[in-house]
Amino acid sequence: MSETLPLRLVLASASPARRKSLQAAGIEPDVLVSGVDESLVVTERAEELCLELARLKAQAVLTRLSPDAGQRTLVIGCDSVLAFDGDILGKPTDAADATGRWLRMRGRSGVLHSGHCLIDVSAGRRAEAVASTTVHFADISDDEIAAYVASGEPLAVAGAFTIDGLGGPFVERIEGDPGTVVGLSMPLLRRLLAELDLRITDLWTKVAPGGQSVEPVGNVRS
Repeated sequence: MSETLPLRLVLASASPARRKSLQAAGIEPDVLVSGVDESLVVTERAEELCLELARLKAQAVLTRLSPDAGQRTLVIGCDSVLAFDGDILGKPTDAADATGRWLRMRGRSGVLHSGHCLIDVSAGRRAEAVASTTVHFADISDDEIAAYVASGEPLAVAGAFTIDGLGGPFVERIEGDPGTVVGLSMPLLRRLLAELDLRITDLWTKVAPGGQSVEPVGNVRS
């Protein structure tokens, strides 16, 4: 590879929250949805499940990319699950499932695990890890649960809750990185990039949040 190459980060996820997390950190990813059937992976360990799904998502997108010698391409796959009371909870199957979960979770706590798999396509290298954060849920009322489920938000997210949306008021506190709960831990991404001899600042775009200029942009020594 040449002395310097522009960097491209491909996010293997349809999650708007993950994309917003990257954008807020000054990174503008390309988005390519993996289409992985999450039901194909079965394990009793939440950490293993989310990491294997992250791997599958990254690999599925990798196989659809066309080689480009003029840039260094990275693919990030992520997946999140909630470990609660001995169960592994992904996205609810329907409104009744989401309601049942909240009736169990309110006033209690669980651990949200997010698997991250980062592939350096150009170098043929990979770095991966799981970030985990304890979530303490508020003791919310039946009416609040009904209103939240009716909003539709909990049907689209692992564990049937968010902290960066309508579900935020229903989470009393967390122990760990908030990004883990959103679905992409920026501190963990920084460490994974370092394993691939990259800096997170290499991924910054020209204009960071707030409009301040950021230079240089996407050029790394390979």
